[in-house]
Amino acid sequence: MDAAIGELQHGFLSPEQIESSRAIMGLDRQLVADRTYFVVEAQGRIAGCGGWSRRATLYGGDHTPGRDAALLDPAREPARVRAMYTHPDFARRGVGRLILRLCEQAAAAEGFSRLELMGTLSGAPLYESYGFQAIERIVDARGGAPVPLLRMGKQIIRHA
Repeated sequence: MDAAIGELQHGFLSPEQIESSRAIMGLDRQLVADRTYFVVEAQGRIAGCGGWSRRATLYGGDHTPGRDAALLDPAREPARVRAMYTHPDFARRGVGRLILRLCEQAAAAEGFSRLELMGTLSGAPLYESYGFQAIERIVDARGGAPVPLLRMGKQIIRHA
């Protein structure tokens, strides 16, 4: 996670914004407790991680204020894709796409018909290529410097 935050956002964010990102991003251990978090291994190393949630929090780690553990209603609300990180050595090699597919399949199995996530500028191209569309742009300055983020959503495609 640290390498992904620190390296993959170069060219998208200033050094101050990258540092600020550390305060608003990270692992939410609720995903691990809920057993909705995936870790991808390649070449004996962690290549990436990410998960989905049936809870209201859209983004942020354990240390991020404003989290909400309320359960979502699959009939009315979208599942959340959360805490997506790819190690820079494995970027653009299908790791993120694999995690998105696993999230989509698991959320669909629990009755969700839609996904939402809060994407970074560096992650937006992956999410767009997977079918996510922009819903709104926000700026989160809770870490000090203002970090631009993009709330995105997509319909779940049910695979036979």
